[in-house]
Amino acid sequence: MRYAGEKKFNFGTVLTLILLALFLLFVIYPIGMLLAKSLFTGGQVDLSYFVKFFTKKYYWGTLVNSFKVTITSTLVAVLIGLPMAYLLRNVKIPGSGLLNILIVISYLSPPFIGAYAWIQLLGRNGFITRILNAVFHMNFSGIYGFAGIVLVFSLQSFPLIYMYVSGAMKNLDNSLNEAAESLGCNAFQRVTKVIFPLIMPSLLAGMLLVFMRVFSDFGTPMIIGEGYKTFPVMLYTQFMGEVGTNDGFAATLCIIVIIIALMFFFLQKILGKRFTYSMTALKPMEAQTATGWRKFLSYAVVYLVTFIAALPQLTVIVTSFIGTINGSLFTGEFTLDNYRNIFAKGNTSAIFNTYLFGLIAIAIVLVCGILISYLSVRKRSPLTSVLDVLTMFPYIIPGSVLGISFLYAFNGPPFLLGGTVLIIVISLSIRRMPYTIRSSTAIIGQISPSIEEASISLGASQIKTFLRITIPMMLPGVLSGAIMSWITLISELSSSVILYTSKTMTLTVAIYSEVIRSNFGNAAAYSTILTLTSILSLLIFFRVSGSRDLSI
Repeated sequence: MRYAGEKKFNFGTVLTLILLALFLLFVIYPIGMLLAKSLFTGGQVDLSYFVKFFTKKYYWGTLVNSFKVTITSTLVAVLIGLPMAYLLRNVKIPGSGLLNILIVISYLSPPFIGAYAWIQLLGRNGFITRILNAVFHMNFSGIYGFAGIVLVFSLQSFPLIYMYVSGAMKNLDNSLNEAAESLGCNAFQRVTKVIFPLIMPSLLAGMLLVFMRVFSDFGTPMIIGEGYKTFPVMLYTQFMGEVGTNDGFAATLCIIVIIIALMFFFLQKILGKRFTYSMTALKPMEAQTATGWRKFLSYAVVYLVTFIAALPQLTVIVTSFIGTINGSLFTGEFTLDNYRNIFAKGNTSAIFNTYLFGLIAIAIVLVCGILISYLSVRKRSPLTSVLDVLTMFPYIIPGSVLGISFLYAFNGPPFLLGGTVLIIVISLSIRRMPYTIRSSTAIIGQISPSIEEASISLGASQIKTFLRITIPMMLPGVLSGAIMSWITLISELSSSVILYTSKTMTLTVAIYSEVIRSNFGNAAAYSTILTLTSILSLLIFFRVSGSRDLSI
C-alpha cells in the first residue's frame, strides 16, 4: 500500500534494506560459509565429502535411521492427536481448559527433558521398570533405542497435531455436519466424509511440522538412543570431533540437513496450496454431552492420554524434591538439597543467563517482528517479499545447523563473536522470531488501511501514524506471538549447546549437561524451574490473547 504523494524510495524502503542486510548477514552469510567449506578445498571444487557420506553406510545409515524414527513418530502423533482434537472439540469434558494447558505444555517443553523423565520411569532402574519386573517377573531392560525415541517424540509431538486440527475444527460450519446427518450419514460417515476432508490441510501442515521437528532434534536420541544413532546425533558428534581438524565434512552434513529441511518446507507449501479450503463458521461446532459407553470411552481416552503426556513434567517436578546419592541415585526422601545445590554460589549463572538472554532476545524479536510484519503487509514490494522468505529460514533450519554455521561465520575475522553473549542472543532472536512475525502479520492484516490513511490525511506523518495508531492496534497479537517466542527460546537447546561457553550457559544447556553427567537431582531442579516458567508464560498468553485454548 502506497499513500498519495509517497516517494518510491522512502523511509520504509530504507528500513527494509536495513532488515534485509541483517538477515543476509546472520542467515545467508553463515549458510554460505557452510556451503563453501563443503564444496571447496584449496580454492577448488571438491565433492569428496559428499562422496564420503554416501559411500559409507556408517554415515548414510544414520539418515535412514532418522527417517524411520521420524516417519513412525509422525504417524503415532497423528493417531494420538487427531482423536484428542476431535473429542475435546465435540464432547464436553470436565476440566478441558486445564487439559488443554497440560497438552500444550507437554509440547513446549524441550524433548530431551521428556527423554530424561522417561529414563527415570522406564529406564533400566526406572520406577515403572522395577514394578513391572517385580510384579510380572520380567527382565525388562528399559526403553532405550528406537522404541524409546519414538515414544518420547510421539508424546511430545502429538500436541502439534492436536493444535492444528483443533484450530481447523473450530472454523468448521456445523450446518455441513447437520446436512450430512439429514441425508442419512451416521456419525462415522460424517467424520470420514465431511469433517476429515475439511481438516486435511491443517492435518498435513501439522504432520510436516512434526516431521521437521523430529528429524532435526538431537537431544532425545542422544540421551535415550544409545546404539541407535540418528543423523542429528551423528552431525553433533562429527562436528565436536572435527573442530580444529577437518571441519569440511561437518559442514557437508549441515548442507545435507538444510537441503532435506528445504525440501519438506516447499512440500508443505505445495500441499497447503493444493488442499486449501476457505470457510467461515456461521454455525460453529459445539461440544455435546456424551452418554453411555461413548461418555466413558471419551473421558478415558482424553484423561489417560493427557496424563501420559504430562507424566514427564510431573516426574521432573516430583524428583526435584527427592534427595540423591552422588546426584544419580534417588534416596526416596523428600528434601530441598537439589535446589540448594543449584542456588549455591556460582551455580545460578545458567538461570540468570536464561532470563537475561531471553529478555534481550524478546526485545529484539518484538521490534524486528513488528517492523517486518508491517513492511510485508503495508509496503509490499520485491524487497519485502525476499525479506519475508528469509525470516522463515531460521525456522526451517535445525538449531544445531544454525549454531554450527554461526561458529564458522563469526568465530574469526572479520567477525569475532564466538563465545560472546551477543552470538547467543542473536541466534535465539533469529531462530524464534517467526512466531512473532506470524502473529503480527495476522493482526495487521485485520486492521483496515483506511484508519492509517485518515490519520495521514489529518496531517500526521507516516512514522507518527505507525507509532500512535498502528502499533497500539497491533499490540494484542504482537504480545501473544512474543510470549510464544519467549517460551520456545528459553527452551532452545540445539543452537545454544553449540555456541555456549562456561559464562554463557543457559538452563537447557545446564539440564543437558547434568543429565549427561548422570547428575539427575540437579537436572530435575533445573527442569522444574524451566517448566514452571513455561506454564506461567502460557497462562499470561491466555490472559493477553483472551483465549481459553491455543490452536494454530
